[in-house]
Amino acid sequence: MAETVAKKAMLRRFYLRHAVPVMVWLGAVAAVVWLFHGRLQRFEAVGIARGQVRQVAANCTGRIREITVPLYTSVKAGQPLVVVDTVTDDECVDEAKIRTELATAVAEVESLCALLIPTQEQLRAEAAAFRNSRDDNWRRFEVDVDSARLRILELQATIASDQVTLDDLAIQVKINDKLLEEDAIVPYEAERVKAQHDSLLRKIKENERLLEQEKVTLRQTEERRDAFVAQKLPDQSEDAALESIRKQIGVQEATVKGLLEQLSTWKARREVKLTSPIDGVVMPIHPGQKNDIMLQRPGEEVWRQQGEVVNAGDPILAVAEPQPTEIVAYVTQEQLGDLKTGMPVELAKTRIPAQVAPSTVAEIGPTVELMPQRLWLNPALPQWGLPVLIRIPAGLILIPGEIVRIRGL
Repeated sequence: MAETVAKKAMLRRFYLRHAVPVMVWLGAVAAVVWLFHGRLQRFEAVGIARGQVRQVAANCTGRIREITVPLYTSVKAGQPLVVVDTVTDDECVDEAKIRTELATAVAEVESLCALLIPTQEQLRAEAAAFRNSRDDNWRRFEVDVDSARLRILELQATIASDQVTLDDLAIQVKINDKLLEEDAIVPYEAERVKAQHDSLLRKIKENERLLEQEKVTLRQTEERRDAFVAQKLPDQSEDAALESIRKQIGVQEATVKGLLEQLSTWKARREVKLTSPIDGVVMPIHPGQKNDIMLQRPGEEVWRQQGEVVNAGDPILAVAEPQPTEIVAYVTQEQLGDLKTGMPVELAKTRIPAQVAPSTVAEIGPTVELMPQRLWLNPALPQWGLPVLIRIPAGLILIPGEIVRIRGL
């Protein structure tokens, strides 16, 4: 009897020693399976938060002269980002031709001035002999007007020619400053070019001041001429020589005006400013980029450099919204079910602080496509899914590219 009791006690101790750990292990496995099952039930899909990304590109081929903002800088809509020189090397020949034509026009103006002076002296001599002659007085008024017009034309041509040289010197000053910082040239060379630039700038300002004075003089002479003509005295025939000069003056006025407009166009093309289309943050370009820079693979970004040539339509940089506005999730074929636009879903952040917010399906993609690599369960095995667009509700704080869990798909 005692032996039977002892055997039962030994069996009880054996079961307690071996069966209890097994039961505990089975319970732990069941709990883990239940938790994973509950998690799968709670979040059936994951998505990526994204915002609007706008590319900045020139509409014609050109060379980048300056990028005015550094990478990842916040910018406002309309803020200048890039300066592009759209004048190609072949077109520089045309620009040189325009400068040559402008120089020719200046020479022609000087020739007209030399031709007008003897004529003007002759008219002054005639004025001494025929001071009371209306014809003589009328000619004198016309010569005064013509002289003022020629002086204005000469100053305009000189200023335009000097402005072209000044622009070239300004570019050379910038280049010399950079070379001087790099100890590539001696300070004397940089100072010499800067002195030429400053001297020419002062000359242009002085000529502009003289130009305004000549315009006042022209207005005064025209008023005197008009007052004389208003006397209603019989008109006399014009002097043939002066009429010929006046016609040539008109031709040169039209020529200089056209050349000045062309030079203005060339100058504008050399400094085409590309501005930010939206408020956002400056980002590099990713090859094949669609509308979400955060979905691209690392190491593929491209940051353009000063002096680089870009073709028409090639993106130079991108501007991304600082806050995402939508979530793109991918639904597998097994999850399609009753998927439809407007169906309610629940969004949850994967980081602290935790947030859960309701939303609805805004759009559903038309075809199954390759999912972003970040969403693959196995990085070595590509996955496919149907894209689903979900708007981010107010109050849900996310950053572009953040993973969001979705329930209800």
